[in-house]
Amino acid sequence: MSINKFFLSLLVLFAQSAHAIPEIQHWQTAHGAQVYFVEAHELPIMDIKIIFDAGSGRDGDKPGLALMTNGMLSEGAGGLSADDISRNFENLGANFNSNANVDSAAVGMRALADKATYQPAFDTLKKVIAEPDFPEDAFERLRNQTLVSILHKQQSPGALANDAFNAAIYGEHPYANPEEGTEESVKSLTIPGMKAFHKRYYVAKNAVVAIVGDLDRAQAEALARELVSVLPAGEKAAPLPAVKPLTEAKTVYIDHPSSQTHILVGQPGIRRDDPDLFPLYVGNFVLGGGGMVSRLFEQIREKRGLSYSAYSYFIPRKQAGPFVAGLQTRNDQVDEALQVLLQQLDAFVKNGPSEQELESGKKNLTGGFPLRIDSNSDIMGYLSMIGFYGLPLDYLQTYNDKIMAVTPEQIKEAFQRHLSTDKFVTVLVGPGAADEAKTTQADAGE
Repeated sequence: MSINKFFLSLLVLFAQSAHAIPEIQHWQTAHGAQVYFVEAHELPIMDIKIIFDAGSGRDGDKPGLALMTNGMLSEGAGGLSADDISRNFENLGANFNSNANVDSAAVGMRALADKATYQPAFDTLKKVIAEPDFPEDAFERLRNQTLVSILHKQQSPGALANDAFNAAIYGEHPYANPEEGTEESVKSLTIPGMKAFHKRYYVAKNAVVAIVGDLDRAQAEALARELVSVLPAGEKAAPLPAVKPLTEAKTVYIDHPSSQTHILVGQPGIRRDDPDLFPLYVGNFVLGGGGMVSRLFEQIREKRGLSYSAYSYFIPRKQAGPFVAGLQTRNDQVDEALQVLLQQLDAFVKNGPSEQELESGKKNLTGGFPLRIDSNSDIMGYLSMIGFYGLPLDYLQTYNDKIMAVTPEQIKEAFQRHLSTDKFVTVLVGPGAADEAKTTQADAGE
């Protein structure tokens, strides 16, 4: 075989492996944790992550508690200092990661898939998850950093709009609170409170373990078993309360000395397990999720020049996450931009997409799908989502088929079931926002 033919064969094999749909394996440990595993032998690395139902939705009357607890895990654990923990990972070429969001909190690492290399890092990871020390000095430092971040949000019209929007659509529901908390709530956080939160939610029965890498099933089982064994069994977190639907439209005006006015429109959307997920996902790509190929972008930027960008999205969660449509516009164009946005949303809910828009959207979504699963990190993201939300194991294998099966009528019916344009919350943040937009909604309804 010639050298050229040899390299061509390698390229073909690489392309086939990169675009192959990974097979997901699933089991439950003796301690009650759910495990999701994908073998990926292309690179000699392994990723492992443990995801807990311990997001900010569990904060109760202490907004910011979940995020602070997660952030404190690597600040000292099992007698190791934060510097010790950092060195233990770095000296082995391992990467530590942790994060928390509204629904979940996660801790994980990436390392070479050689036991002599990953085991010492893995031992440190176990300490971080199971034996956090919550040192006082680190707590005060992180709390002060959080308070500074909250203060800086007052200078960001986008952040102000987002917080006001969530508060307006969720009311008393836990999703209403900012993930990082408020100045008042963060000042009230305590180390005993974080220890109690960790003891309640960082337990085996409340955990999902996701593993991707150059391992076989037996090795993955051993890793998951070892990781979960350091945790108490505990109990799975109770379901969050259902989100109450809005009963009327509401407009929130926030004056801010920004160069543009930020506008958000929407309401509670859907749960991750909603049967209308794919019709809404495809429909929203056409409406505002497809960037420059979406209807909102075309109507608001391309045709009228009212905004640099216009967008919409659903964020499915354990309970109904938000549906949001938004834009930023010059302060003298607020009325017109908001009116066009509301009109486009209303028309899409009533009529759905055209056949041409839908076919174009399907091609974009399915054509780009292989690139969204072409790395271990990408696969880990999907695996974590599938595991945490209990989605079908064939989610990735059936993704393109479900996209292609969506019809214009299904999209229209799904949008009409889930969105009530006469009950939207509208948030405007900008200079003189209240004066500029008082009559906008009335005009849009004429």
